Amino acid sequence: MSLTPATMRRLMREITELKNNPPEGIRVVTSEENMLDLTGIVEGPEQTPYAGGYFKVRFQFTHEFPTAPPKCWFATKIFHPNVSSAGEICVNTLKKDWQSSYGIGHILVTIKCLLIYPNPESALDEEAGKLLLEDYDAYCSRAKLITSVHAAPRIRPPEFQTPSTDKEGESSTISIPAPLPTPAVVPPPPHITLPVPTSASSPRKSMSPSPPSQPLQSSPANTLSSSLSTSTVSSKDGKERLSPLGTANSNVAGPAASAVPTTKAVKRSAASAGSGIEKRKKALKRL
Repeated sequence: MSLTPATMRRLMREITELKNNPPEGIRVVTSEENMLDLTGIVEGPEQTPYAGGYFKVRFQFTHEFPTAPPKCWFATKIFHPNVSSAGEICVNTLKKDWQSSYGIGHILVTIKCLLIYPNPESALDEEAGKLLLEDYDAYCSRAKLITSVHAAPRIRPPEFQTPSTDKEGESSTISIPAPLPTPAVVPPPPHITLPVPTSASSPRKSMSPSPPSQPLQSSPANTLSSSLSTSTVSSKDGKERLSPLGTANSNVAGPAASAVPTTKAVKRSAASAGSGIEKRKKALKRL
């Protein structure tokens, strides 16, 4: 088998793309010694007799590729109208409908579709084709039995643990949880005492002592003079007697004040004393 360098580069690019971004339910495996020793793996579609099975498809490239299609066959035993007992595949893509633009991925997708929609009109396995047309339930039971025996492994193939491309062509990734980081020991925050802000509107208390309260000044109207002021008077017989003083002289201290020992003066001082009491009462009422 000899391929041109351009064909080799094309195959290498396609194989790398299929490994990095494989279609849904399709994987490719290559030999370490020979990259062109290629095996495709097709997962059995759901809701078909082939669900749960993994079918290997071998490829062989000739010097006519890509002008002519490569040779393909099932390496896994399968009960299907379009697959012979030797594994040969009858599909138009690998025959008259082949185009040079087709590649490995297109062939594997076509084979997966063939598992969903078998064509009994061009059957390579006549028993399977006849059973499909006459008794579909019997066909499904036979296909499931062959799949469970030859194509259903106990453990899913490791190739299907890699990311796959969904129907829209976008790659769906397998999220692997990252390891939890080791929690760092955070020291407790220092104790900080915040000052209590003083409101600008609250008046500050003065630390200086308040001035002593001044005593109320008594006005002349509120001052009640003594009703009678006495003074010492010498009588004719040489004895000293006390005589009342006038109202005006009762508020004056000193030896210059003199008393008038008359009855009128006594009456006048009594009257003035009474009027002074009345004035004081009126002044107190006004306060």
